[in-house]
Amino acid sequence: MPEITRQQVEAALSKYQEPYLGKDLVSAKAVKNIAIAGPNVNVDVELGYPAKGYQDKLVGELKGILAAIPGIGELTLNLHSAIATHAVQQGVTPLPNIKNVIAVASGKGGVGKSTIAVNLALALQAEGATVGILDADIYGPSLPRMLGCHGKPETTDGKSVQPKVSYRVQSMSIGYLIDEETPMIWRGPMVTQALQQLLTDTNWDNVDYLVVDLPPGTGDIQLTLCQKIPVSGAVIVTTPQDIALADARKALKMFEKVNVPVLGIVENMSVHVCSQCGHEEHIFGEGGALRMAKQYGVALLGALPLETRIREGVDSGRPTVAMDPDSRASQIYHEIARRVGAKLSLQAKDYTSKFPKIVIQKN
Repeated sequence: MPEITRQQVEAALSKYQEPYLGKDLVSAKAVKNIAIAGPNVNVDVELGYPAKGYQDKLVGELKGILAAIPGIGELTLNLHSAIATHAVQQGVTPLPNIKNVIAVASGKGGVGKSTIAVNLALALQAEGATVGILDADIYGPSLPRMLGCHGKPETTDGKSVQPKVSYRVQSMSIGYLIDEETPMIWRGPMVTQALQQLLTDTNWDNVDYLVVDLPPGTGDIQLTLCQKIPVSGAVIVTTPQDIALADARKALKMFEKVNVPVLGIVENMSVHVCSQCGHEEHIFGEGGALRMAKQYGVALLGALPLETRIREGVDSGRPTVAMDPDSRASQIYHEIARRVGAKLSLQAKDYTSKFPKIVIQKN
């Protein structure tokens, strides 16, 4: 019987469309090694995004495809994830100990952006990434309450602080430094400076993804932050309501102006689920985010229901993904997290850290 060839293996793998990458693993350059010994085949696959909850299913599907090769014997498929640092806006460089910054934004308040940012961070962590979250809403910090994490951050040198850790996610917020009821009566430049200090003076511990919960709107503060903070990609949050979609379009165009890739749109409060009978109703409209995604050529990352339990979870510091991982909403958050990671993995990588530093000295 003729020996199995590499071309046969690659041809079989190229027939499988990976659902999160949107392409086959061969063209996505995820197949790192194919070793063949007679009828036995060993394949190494490296995903550029965390997929802990999906790996077993993917391995099973790939083995099923490869098993159809005539004459194949023992089949070994090794799959792991390796998250790279991706390119950011021109004029800024990635931060030390942070591979990627993902901005979560909305054109207006009240669409559940912070709830989605927190659960997205938790889902990315549950999928196998090291994750941090930065509360960029200086005027209305909500992260401490949502994560059930309070108290001032520790410092060892009086200059930098350690991030607070809750549910294995690193976090930082101005809410850890002030009383919850203290209003922040600051002008724009002070807010921008405070946010930069929270970002750069925190000792983030080798973070794969730092989720930044931006304040609502598209004004001077948001634009300045997007120009000064290195962002690898953005997620836009909206509801199906026309007025929310109009403002979400402004947020999307803001990121286009500063050359930040929009990874996709999340539709929140897509459908109301009655807590008593389970009846579903589109009280804010239907299909708005999908139409927007098609209009601008970006992905619809997911649609989340309007459920009492989601609201109760973040209000009590017990977010859905952490406390109810098997729920329908948590599974949607995991799908969104994989899509966000996969979309980002297809962006250009940043190699500046690999370049040697050149120092010119006068003798």
